[in-house]
Amino acid sequence: MRFGAHRSVAYAAWRAVGVALLAGLACRSGAPEDRLLPRTDAGARQFLAEAEPRLLDAWIASERANWVQENFITIDTEQIAADGRQEVLALTRELALASTRFDGADLSPDAARKLRLLKTSLSLAAPADTKSQAEIARISTRMTSVYGQSEYCRTDGTCQDLESLERVLATSRDPAALLDAWQGWRTISRPLREMYARFVVLANEGARDLGFADLGELWRSGYDMPPDAFTAEVDRLWGQVRPLYDSLHCYVRARLAETYGPGIVSADGPIPAHVLGNMWAQSWVEIFDLVRPPDTDPGYDLTRLLEQHDVNPREMVRYGERFFTSLGFEPLPDTFWERSLFVKPADRDVVCHASA
Repeated sequence: MRFGAHRSVAYAAWRAVGVALLAGLACRSGAPEDRLLPRTDAGARQFLAEAEPRLLDAWIASERANWVQENFITIDTEQIAADGRQEVLALTRELALASTRFDGADLSPDAARKLRLLKTSLSLAAPADTKSQAEIARISTRMTSVYGQSEYCRTDGTCQDLESLERVLATSRDPAALLDAWQGWRTISRPLREMYARFVVLANEGARDLGFADLGELWRSGYDMPPDAFTAEVDRLWGQVRPLYDSLHCYVRARLAETYGPGIVSADGPIPAHVLGNMWAQSWVEIFDLVRPPDTDPGYDLTRLLEQHDVNPREMVRYGERFFTSLGFEPLPDTFWERSLFVKPADRDVVCHASA
């Protein structure tokens, strides 16, 4: 059987399983919102005991669909993943609204916390009507696919994906090549602009339905403190580290100006993001050789060491696992090693950036 035909059969089979799972979730009876439970701690615990397995089933079905979609990016798998995401969004919204029955009741701390986290458990809130729920699920899934599939293509026909462009930023010292890679990757966002604008409108609407001012307030409410208190705490912590960061920024800027010249890195302005060695300027590790103080330990090339010791991708993950087990965590289950994708396939696009 040809690979493409085999994949089509797999998609059809998965679609049938996904539809059956979602239908079973939708038709389940005896849901906690079907009747009024007493506004007591016992009532809240009963509500949670009935809500949690429903959410677990919905999340498992959704994440299985996401796994297929991110590893086989097609129109069909996008729709399957969007269907699963819509079910999670709708169910979480339904349960979050039902949980407001217990607002102001005398509850134990753990029950009150679970009810509060139920409202903030999603990074994305869905509006009330099913059409909007389907639309926001479809948009968010589509944006993930575009991000995973995108390449920066120049006028000469050469194209690079995100991994390739990240290597340029990490290893090149040619300012023109760095700027081209940094700007080039940002061209992939242009087709997303309209989708993202609509996504923001729908997400804010969904957050307001749950009692938040907007999606940002919902996000800031998930840290066991009021959202305004979270903002104040972040500002307090930033105030503590800012003097160190300002000094570090000043030092790194001066060293990079020595390398690239004041025409690229000014003496008193922001550091251009494309010379910091990372696509999002969030890590400066790759420019250590340029900014380390003279006559200091140059450090080591971890990639070279891994290559010298023939460490393959699975063993790299084992290193991470051994670190966590050394702290007392349980080893990863066999299913992790059986089901995970450790190396990017050569035959198809997958969502393969670090955050995935």
